[in-house]
Amino acid sequence: MIETSIIGSYAWPSWLFTSLEAMKEGKYGVRDIEETLDDAVDLAIRDQEDAGVDVISDGEMRRIGFFTAGFYGRLAGLGNIEPSPRLIGPAGHDQRERYEALEPITAPDGLGLVAEYRYARKRTNRRIKMPCPGPYTLAGRIKTPGKHYRDRMEVAHAFSDLIRAELKQLVKEGVDFIQLDEPSYAVHPDSPGEFVDLFNRTVKDVDARIGIHLCFGNFVGRPVAHRTYAPLFPHILDMHADEFAMEFANRELAEIELTARVAEAGKDVAAGLVDVKNYFVEPPKLVAERIRALLAYVPPERLSVTPDCGFSQTARWAARAKLHTMVKGAHIVRAELE
Repeated sequence: MIETSIIGSYAWPSWLFTSLEAMKEGKYGVRDIEETLDDAVDLAIRDQEDAGVDVISDGEMRRIGFFTAGFYGRLAGLGNIEPSPRLIGPAGHDQRERYEALEPITAPDGLGLVAEYRYARKRTNRRIKMPCPGPYTLAGRIKTPGKHYRDRMEVAHAFSDLIRAELKQLVKEGVDFIQLDEPSYAVHPDSPGEFVDLFNRTVKDVDARIGIHLCFGNFVGRPVAHRTYAPLFPHILDMHADEFAMEFANRELAEIELTARVAEAGKDVAAGLVDVKNYFVEPPKLVAERIRALLAYVPPERLSVTPDCGFSQTARWAARAKLHTMVKGAHIVRAELE
C-alpha cells in the first residue's frame, strides 16, 4: 500500500552541467559521452534507492531536456529552427525555440527508450517505470500550420504512431509500467474528448500498466497555465490508463476531491505531495498529513505518492532531501494502516 515513486526526471549533479558544455564544444568523444551519461544514470538510481523509493526511473538523464533535445534530435523531417522570441531577461516559456516540419516526421532509429531501459535494468533490481512524453506535448514545439501539418493535433497524431511503436518495443524488452507525460492536456483544457481519443490511440495494444501524468508545466520550474484539472473531468476518465499522476503539493492540495472520481472509475492515483518548485523540504510528518488527506478520497491500495513533477529543475541536494522525507512520510502512514 502507498507505494512511492518519482515522476520521471531527476536532478542533475553539478558535474553534468559542465560536461554538457564540454560536449557542445566538441571536447568529448562518443565514448566520453556514453560514460558520462551512464554515470549520471547510476547516480540517479543510487539516490532513489538510498531514499527507499519503491518504483524508480533512470532519471531521464540521457534526454538532456524533457523532450526537445532528447527526442527531437532522433527525428527526421525537422529543420528551420525558429529562434526564441525573447532572449533577454528572466527565463520563461516564451524563450523556447520552434521547429518546422519540412517533411513527414519519422524516427528512423526509434526514440531511444529501449536503450534507456536496457541500461537501467542492469543497474537495479527495483521495479522500473518508463516515462515518455505524450504525443500532444511532443507536438508543442512544431510550428503550424506548416508544409505537412495543419495544426498541433495533426502533428500529435503523427507522434502517436511513433510513440506506440516505441512502447510496444519496450514491452518486448520486459517493461511492465509505462507513463505518458502530458502537461499540455491541463494547459489546453478545451478539447478533452480529443485528448482521450489521442491517448487511447497511442496506448492501443500496449500490454503494460499505463500511467498518465497530468501537470501544469515545469520548464525552468514554472507552470504555464491556470492550474485546475476540473475542465478535464469527466472526459479523462475514459482514458485507457491504469494510474493518474496529478500534482497537489504546490497547490496546497486544491482539487484533491477529484481523486475520488478517479478511484471510483477503477483507476489508481499517484498523488504529487512533494513540491518540486519549492526549496522548502517537507518534513515526513507533513507528507504523512497530506497522505491522510488523500485517504479520505482514495483507498490505500489505489494510492501512491510522488513529487508533483520531475526533479530536473530542482537542485540535487533538495531533490535528494525531498525523496527521503517523502518515503519516510509514506512509511508513517503505512505503519498506521497495518
